[in-house]
This record gives sequence, C-alpha cells and structure tokens, in this order.
Amino acid sequence: MTAYRLHLRRAGSLAAVRRALDDVLPAYADVFPTDKAAPILVKPNLNANMGALTGNTTDLRLLAAVLGLLRDAGHRDVTVGEGTNSGFYRNGIGVIGRLRVDALASRFGVPVLDLNAAPGRPVAFAGGVAAQVAAPALDAALVINLPKLKTHFEAGMSVCLKNLMGCLVGQENKKKTHQDLAANIVNLNAALRPGLHIVDGLVAMEGLGPTRGTPVRCDTLVFGQNPYLIDLACARLAGFPDAAVRPLAEARRRGLVTPAMDAFLDGLELPLAAGRPFAPPKAGPLATFIHHPRRQKYFLAVRNMALFRYLAGTDWFGALLFRTGLRQDVFCREELRLEGLGLEAAACDGCGVCRDFCPMGLDPVAVAATGGHAACLGCLYCYAVCPRRALVFAGEMGFFAEQVRQYDAHIRGLGRAAGAGEGEGAG
Repeated sequence: MTAYRLHLRRAGSLAAVRRALDDVLPAYADVFPTDKAAPILVKPNLNANMGALTGNTTDLRLLAAVLGLLRDAGHRDVTVGEGTNSGFYRNGIGVIGRLRVDALASRFGVPVLDLNAAPGRPVAFAGGVAAQVAAPALDAALVINLPKLKTHFEAGMSVCLKNLMGCLVGQENKKKTHQDLAANIVNLNAALRPGLHIVDGLVAMEGLGPTRGTPVRCDTLVFGQNPYLIDLACARLAGFPDAAVRPLAEARRRGLVTPAMDAFLDGLELPLAAGRPFAPPKAGPLATFIHHPRRQKYFLAVRNMALFRYLAGTDWFGALLFRTGLRQDVFCREELRLEGLGLEAAACDGCGVCRDFCPMGLDPVAVAATGGHAACLGCLYCYAVCPRRALVFAGEMGFFAEQVRQYDAHIRGLGRAAGAGEGEGAG
C-alpha cells in the first residue's frame, strides 16, 4: 500500500497554532528547499473581504504562524500570493488590504503579490482551452497551500483542490474554469502541485459557502502533501459525502482518488470536526436551477454579455442578484476607517477569548485600555468575537458593516463556544 502522510491537530489560539506547526512540520522537512534563498510562495484563500471568522477566508493566525516559522528557519525569499475573487477584482476592491494580509506580511518583511496581475503561463483545460496560471506559483521552489475548510455551493466543498483557482491570472482565466468546473480544477492541480497543504479548519464554514454560509468553530488544522487525500479526509471531518464534492468525484473517475486512500482513512477513524455533520450548501430554487452542471454554461454565456456585466456593476442590480442567491458577495466600496478600540470595562469578564483570536498574540483588552499598540493589525478579530461586546469600535465601519450585518451573532457565538482544545490527531 502507498505510504501516505496526513496529520490532524487541534488548536484554538495563535500560540496553539504555532505549537501545532512546530510539532508537525518536522515530518515534512523534506519538502522545504535546502537553499534558504529559494523562492517559497504561501497561498492563502482570500476569496472575499469577509474575515476568517465568518468561515470564508484563511485565518491570519495560521498565516502569522507560517510566516513566523519560515522566518525563524532562515528562508529569505518568501512571498504571500493570491488572486482574489474576480468580482472584487473587477470592482477595484482590494481584498488583500481589507483583510489586513498586507499589514500582517509586512510585520515579517514578506511581500504580498496579487496573482491576478502576475505574468502567466498556459495550462491545458477541458475542451482545448488554455488558461493562464501565475508564473510565480509555477516557478516557486515550494508552494504552501493554506485553504479554508468550507462547503461550496458549486463544488460541494472547497479545500485544497479548489483553492488553487486563486493562482489563475485575472477574471478572464477564472471564468474558463467554470466551463467544466470539476475537470478544470483537477487539471489545474495536475499542473500546479504545492509541496505542502495546511487546511485552516480553525473556524470553518457550513451551509451556503463559499461566502453566505455559517461559521462553525472546529479548532482544527490538517497537514499533508496529497490534495486528493486531504480533501477526502476533510469531507469525512465535515461528515460530507465525498461523492458530492465535484472535484473529488472527477479525481476518483480519473483514478487519482483510490481505494487505497479510502482504506488509509478508514484506519484513522477521523472524528467529525464540529462534533456533527456540516449543513450542506443549499441555495434558493433559482440559483439551484441555473447552476446545475448541465445548465450552467448557458448562464455563463449570459453573464459574460456586455449588458449583463454593465448591469452587474450597478448597485441596484447587484442587490437583486444577492437577494435571489445568484450572487453571494456584496461589493461595498466604502473603506473601513478605524480610529481605535475602546473598552467597556464593566462588560469585560476577563474570559480571554480576544487574546485567543488575536493574530499578533496581543492582549486586546490591555491594548484598548492603553489606547493602542504598534503591532495591532486592525483586523478586528477581537472586536468581532468578544461575546460580551466589551470592545468598542471608533471610526467608520465601511465595508465591515456588511460582515457585522450578516455575521455578528454567529461570530460572537464562536467566543462562547467551547474550543476543541489541543491534542494529538491522525498521523
């Protein structure tokens, strides 16, 4: 039987995430370049400007831990690279900045590259189509893939395989994927092979992902090299039928998902990450009808018409698409302006949840009480998760107001939820 490597660890704070990396990554020492000057690309999932605590995007705590480990190991050519959701890119919205990824990377002296604007090289897609993949992703000595664990309306689930769509250059190449979504995701993974995957299941998403689902705290990280094996394992962790994950089903048809993988995972007896199965990604009747694989190509033809693109760029038509479920994202043009966080001392009971969720390892209560800290990213994880609303926002929320509108109660519930703690997992 083929020898597989898969590690599962529990972590509920920045410190625990770093301990998990310190514990597991020596088992993958062979995938890291021996030349400390060799280029390493870290590829998070920055699908939209909804923060990681919605279950949408890669957690800054994981990204901080990875960048810190690479720095401490002496790697000198590290880049964070991602080609964000084409709708935000088309509307001129800087997702990387809104998520404070650039601010975090700068703390480690690491540049951030928008792969939508990178030079590309062709990769063969279904039907004789060629799509441009960002050359920095193809040329890196090591790509570290940091996907989010979430359900996905079109793909079933989005984990390692689906996350590589962010390596496609610009909207035009991302659109090509949807001509045969499952086949082209597998084709992309055949051409671009990250050496290491670390799945962010700290706060996962169930239901109508990738943007309108529900966050669920799992405090889980999954490590490995084989994206098919990892995605198969993540389907089990979510209690989700792998046959309903379209890229996995296509990979199984091609012999890339094998009975040996099934048997290997059977031997691990993986637990449900949330203690129960994830809710499936069910949409409204119109979106379900249109996005059926046999009909989607007709919708794509309409969506790519100049008139439709013009209408989709207007606020009123965008709001209509959102209400009907044909669009998951809200493209807010107003930027967030954070003047600072205050402290409602009488409301704070010292639970420490804000410390667990701070990507910089700060004590947000102390930061708020003293008027700020130079290391603070302004990511607002602490503000969003505080179960007692003890941290008080000052400034203009801008686009962040939409996250509060959709997710405030859910995210504050994450702070009240009992974490999964830390401990050993599958190995």
